[in-house]
Amino acid sequence: MRANVAERIERLGAVRILVVGDVMLDRFVRGNVTRISPEAPIPIVRVVSEDVMLGGAGNVARNAAALGATAVLVGLVGDDAAGTEVAVLAEQAERVEAHLITAKQRRTTVKTRYVAGAQQLLRADIEDLWQISADDAAAVRQAAVDAMAGVGAVVLSDYAKGALGNTLAMAVIAKARESGIPVLVDPKGTDYRHYRGVTAITPNAAELSAATGLPVTTSDEAEVAAAGILAITHADAVIVTRGKDGMSIVERDTATHLPVRVREVFDVSGAGDTVVATLAVVLAAGGSLRDAAELANAAASVVVQKVGTAVARPGEVVAALYARERLAADEKISTLAGAVERVQRWRRSGDTVAFTNGCFDLLHPGHVSLLRQARATAARLVVGLNSDASVRRLKGRDRPVQNEAARATVLASLADVDLVVLFAEDTPIRLIESVRPDVLVKGADYTIDQVVGADIVRAAGGRVVLANLVPGESSSRLVNKAGGGTT
Repeated sequence: MRANVAERIERLGAVRILVVGDVMLDRFVRGNVTRISPEAPIPIVRVVSEDVMLGGAGNVARNAAALGATAVLVGLVGDDAAGTEVAVLAEQAERVEAHLITAKQRRTTVKTRYVAGAQQLLRADIEDLWQISADDAAAVRQAAVDAMAGVGAVVLSDYAKGALGNTLAMAVIAKARESGIPVLVDPKGTDYRHYRGVTAITPNAAELSAATGLPVTTSDEAEVAAAGILAITHADAVIVTRGKDGMSIVERDTATHLPVRVREVFDVSGAGDTVVATLAVVLAAGGSLRDAAELANAAASVVVQKVGTAVARPGEVVAALYARERLAADEKISTLAGAVERVQRWRRSGDTVAFTNGCFDLLHPGHVSLLRQARATAARLVVGLNSDASVRRLKGRDRPVQNEAARATVLASLADVDLVVLFAEDTPIRLIESVRPDVLVKGADYTIDQVVGADIVRAAGGRVVLANLVPGESSSRLVNKAGGGTT
């Protein structure tokens, strides 16, 4: 799975999924706490910033879109200011197509979290919990049915806020299964009978325990409890998220337990949304349930290390998948978004940044010399690394000799390299535009006019350096010498 995971993730961009359920507005009020109120034993938060984002089913859609898929979002909002905010956020979100029904007699659900540092201090909810009207339910059902054409999977995101009643859930499941579309449910409540016919159901350990009345503290207990849910729902699988104990995939005849990948947890908000979104996207792309669960486990490990209802992006998932076997080197393997954040931190500390790129298929003295020369031009060195698919397009179908995981790990193990960022395109232009290095380094077999991104770097006041080459050294020479491939 890990050997070609970047290629598999690239395929997710052609996927469409449908998300139906409780759409909310997540508001985050961030600030600093330096003293206790004289009025009551509570902290005083000096507000620094406020952010809003799609929550609930909207966050499932955000997570699917972050992986490159298109998410069709069907849900309900109130006829209020918060509902307008949700509609605007949905319209602005890339790869999210929203079909929102406005309920006249209902408030939009809003969750406001007050955060200091990485710690939530308080959550305040505005919500109506009663079931929606028959007219609104009919409108949501029709929107879901209309949106089902062309999707590869359906997610029911049930937060028990009333937008996804029992009858509506059953109707959507029946229509999807009739069309041969897999259905995944992120459940709420203790009665799962209205989820009958789903492909997979994704409770956390506490929800599974509440629904079955059984303990879920060990792998064996998770299997027993999940078997009860399989009997009730006739699902193909129950996928249990178990916090520090990882994830359990329980099918009728088998069970698989994936260990936790995360090293430090900052915020579990929305982690369940990430899991169900990733499962749906991978299944829609034709992946197996095991592949989907492994990717979902990795994606969840990414978001719980962030503050707020965050999303996991493809490069972050790739890095998380590498982490178990290559933990030390993985500290240097980053996504584009992560690289930009780290470069910003370096610059705030006064560090300059150099950038170079390549396939680095079989590392040789010429590569080492190039990297050493590049590192000598700045305090930090970022290396852009072609993905396996990109190398094949550039070098031929027999290349690379080493997969991207191996190449990234070797590069990351070098003291001269501070950061490795995989890219799937033929050139690193997007990386260069985002990182904006102070120095762009390539081998002297190029002229400055031939160096991709040279104009961008020079226009920003940076410089381009052509590194001296080590005569006779190349990966292609090594491949040919070994009799294994083309140039």
